[in-house]
Parts: sequence; C-alpha cells; structure tokens
Amino acid sequence: MDSGFHYFLLALVFLGAYASQPLCLPGCTCSEESFGRALRCMSISLGKIPGSLPAEFKQVRIEKSPLFELPRESFINMTTLEYLWLNFNNVTVIHLGALDHLPGLRELRLQGNKLRSVPWTAFRATPLLRVLDLKHNRIDVLPERALQFLVHLTYLDLSSNRLTVVSRSVFLNWLAYQKPLKPGCRAEILSSMVLALHNNPWVCDCRLRGLVQFVKSLSLPIILVNSYLICQGPVSKAGQLFHETELSVCTKPQILTPSANFTVQVGQNVTLQCLAQASPSPTIVWTYPLSTWREFDVLSSSAANDAALSKLVIPAAGLVDSGNYTCVASNPMGTSSLSISLHVKPAQAPPASPLSTSREGNAYVDLRVAKQTVSGILLEWLAVAATHQEERFTLYIVSDETLRKEVVHIGPGIHSYAVDDLLPGTKYEACLSLRSLPPQQGQCVVFVTGRRDSGSLEGRERLLHITVVLCVVLLAVPVGTYVWAAQGLCRCRPWGLHCCPCRRKAPRCPRAAPLCKDGSFRDHPAVCQDSERHQDTEEDEEREEEDGS
Repeated sequence: MDSGFHYFLLALVFLGAYASQPLCLPGCTCSEESFGRALRCMSISLGKIPGSLPAEFKQVRIEKSPLFELPRESFINMTTLEYLWLNFNNVTVIHLGALDHLPGLRELRLQGNKLRSVPWTAFRATPLLRVLDLKHNRIDVLPERALQFLVHLTYLDLSSNRLTVVSRSVFLNWLAYQKPLKPGCRAEILSSMVLALHNNPWVCDCRLRGLVQFVKSLSLPIILVNSYLICQGPVSKAGQLFHETELSVCTKPQILTPSANFTVQVGQNVTLQCLAQASPSPTIVWTYPLSTWREFDVLSSSAANDAALSKLVIPAAGLVDSGNYTCVASNPMGTSSLSISLHVKPAQAPPASPLSTSREGNAYVDLRVAKQTVSGILLEWLAVAATHQEERFTLYIVSDETLRKEVVHIGPGIHSYAVDDLLPGTKYEACLSLRSLPPQQGQCVVFVTGRRDSGSLEGRERLLHITVVLCVVLLAVPVGTYVWAAQGLCRCRPWGLHCCPCRRKAPRCPRAAPLCKDGSFRDHPAVCQDSERHQDTEEDEEREEEDGS
C-alpha cells in the first residue's frame, strides 16, 4: 500500500512538472539554453511572426521560411527577448514600430533577406542592441544619422549589399554619439565597433572621397573586418583598392563650346559641340524649341576624366532649324547650361524638295496623326513659311465616301485639329498646303477607319501593311497611331474626284474642332463643301452597281 501511494505521488509530480512547461509552436523546437529558453523554427511555412509567442523566450530563431515583413508591434508580448535571428527568409519590409516592446534586445540578425532599406529610427526602442547583422541584403542607402540610436553597437555587418556611395559622417557621427554629455567628463569612447563593408559595388568618384579617406586613416575604436575595399566604378577606377585610389573634390559642371554662334546656308550639315567638365562626370542633354518635331542624333563620349563631350548633328539644315540650342549638363552637385545660336540663311536658288509646297515659295511642313480620340483623331502639324508674306496654310480633309472637303485656314506654327464623327470603313486623307494651293505630295497623311463588324487580328495585320505602303508614298508617320481598326483597301482615285463605288454612303462631312494654340486663328470657320456640287441619288447608285458587275 505504501509503495503504491509512493508511485502515485511521483506520477503527480511528473505530470505537474510537464504541465508547467510552455507549449512549443507546431513544427518548431524549444530548448533550454544557458541564457534561457529558446525557440527554433527552421524551414517551416511561416508567413508572419506568430502573435501568441510565450513571453519567457530569450531567443527566437526563424530561418528559411517565407516570412516577408515585420509589421508594427510584432513582438508585443516578448519584452524579455534578447536574441532575434531571422536569417535567410524573404523579409522585404521592416515597419516603423516593428521592434517596439523589445527593450532588452541585444542581437538582431537579418542575413540573407531582401531588404532594400532599414527604418533606422526603429532602433530607438532597442537601446541595448550590440549586434546588427544585415549582410547579403539589397540595401543601397545608408543615411548620415543611421547609427544615432545604436550607441552601444559593437558589430555592424553591411557587407554584400548594394551600397555605392556612403558618407564618412555616418561613422564620425557614431563616434560623436559615444562621447558622454556630462560637463567636466573626458571625451572617452564607451565601446568599439567591428564594421564590415566589403563586397559592395562602390562607385569611386568624388562623392566617396570622404569614406576613402576615412578608411585610409581608420583606427580604433572602429575595426574593419576586411580593409581591402574595392572600387567597381567608374571604369577608370574599377578594380582599385580604396588605399590605392585618389579622388578629387566634387564640382558643379562647367560647359565649354568651340563656338556659340553658327550661320550656315540651307542644306548644309551642322554639328554643335558641348564639352562639360565636372566631378562626378556629368550627363548632357540638348533642348531646343522644336525638339518634339525635329529629332537629331546626339553623339556622346568621355573626353577625359570627369569630362563629357556631346555633339548634336543636324543634317541638311533648313530654315526651320534656326534658333537657340541649349546644352544642359548636370551631376549631383548641380546643373549648368549654355545656349548655341544657329542661323540658317536661305539659298539664292533653293533646290526642289519634297517639302516644297508652292512653286512661288518654300515652306516646311510636318503633319501627323497625334492620337485617336473617342470619336475621331487628333491631327498635329508644324508649318513654317520661308518669308513673312506667306502667312497662311490650308488644311484639307477629304473622304472617299463623301466627295466633300473640309478646309481650314490657319497660320504658321504648331497647331492641332480634332476631326470627329468619322465614318466607319472609310479612308480619309489630310493635307496641308501653303495658302490655298492644291496639296502636293509630301504634306499628306492617310488614315483608315474600321468597319463595325470586323476586328480580327488577321484583318488588322492586313490593314497595317496596306496603310504603311500608302504612307511611304505620302509622309512617314509612326505606324499604328492612325490605324485603329481593320478594313480592306478600296480602289481610291485622285484627290476629291471619285470614291469607291462599292461602299458609297450618304454624303457627310466630319465635324472638326480647331484646337489652334494661337488664339487669333480660332475664329476661322471650318468650311464643308462639295468640290463638284455632287449629290447622291438612287439612280447613281444603281448605275454604279451595274458598272461594277
């Protein structure tokens, strides 16, 4: 009886001790270590930090899981946690407040994640943090005050990230944070720090000059894990060690040009040059009034260290190319610009050109379909006359179906014009000519509307090919901007005289709304007229059907 009662008491003690142990997460292991209780979760499907973790854990280790973020107040019940290891997960974001309620945290390891940035102010909640491991992430920025709340840090690993430029102030500020603030005390460093910065794509230009000098003169209390830091850029410095390279002071771009004024005859080739010197090396772009209409080749090269040469090539300059061309050079230190004036003089006997719109004078015309609208298209054009007397241009819009012309008189310059309520399955032609002269080849665009019952891919491809052929003969415009449905090609005849008998519809003139940028031309009415005063009748349609058969 006594022995049985004894075994019964032992069983109760064992069960009580087992019940007093906190439960572990499914798929994880829990253990007692020298520093306290530890939780280890390896290669389990854990997408977020569990909210029911017991408060007595001193170490939490979650690795090789799909964990992708640390939300705000992720560890609200774990005020005694000292070691947090989250290596080799998919952590991309650490939210502000994610480390709140961790006042005793000493180690934070986030190796092998996908962090692009770190909320450094979040470490205000972890004043005792001593180890911060961020290697093998994607961090590309390190703010100057990043270490403000990491005064007791003894190990910082930023190796194998994407840092290109870092200010030495990051580490000089950390030393300043270490100094006691009590009056009368000596400025003694409270701790030393082991620092890892290797295997980053350092760009060794003037912006890295301070860090390079800092590394060269580095001494206690900061110790580099690997002092052989290597430049990856620019090309002239690639492969050099920090200890071998000499970097210049950063400067704003200064621009030089062989000549700021050019005068040429019509048809001559012109090359404008711009040399910019700066550190780091600047980038150069060209701006000029007609850049959206006249695109020229730009040749760029590196003239020397911290210098860039750019050439703007204008082939066969025309009168429309006269004006100021501005070279703009920029780098992180600022932007500079220089204007070059180009004056193109008319030739005494100008040669014939496809852009010639009149036997009496010359003009530059560039007409294109800008975009499709809900019920039509938007035409845009640039028209420049050779003399001041030639002040008006005429825009013709004609349809094969209606025999009607829409005529708008507009002055030179950049203008737009909306053509609305287009007929389906119809070919339209828009031409721009000087004064009221007939449109000549070279200032016309053709656009085709689709049939309501056709929309197959095969039909669109067939139409695209036909339209390209038409536009090569007339005026090259971006393919696809004016083709917005499918239809077949009809046998269209000369301008405004005949239309396709197989698809004759009631005469109709598409409504248009002039959108001229110059307000003085907005009041000119759009005139719809029939060039031959033609009227469709049923007898005409029957006669045409018999002819077609």
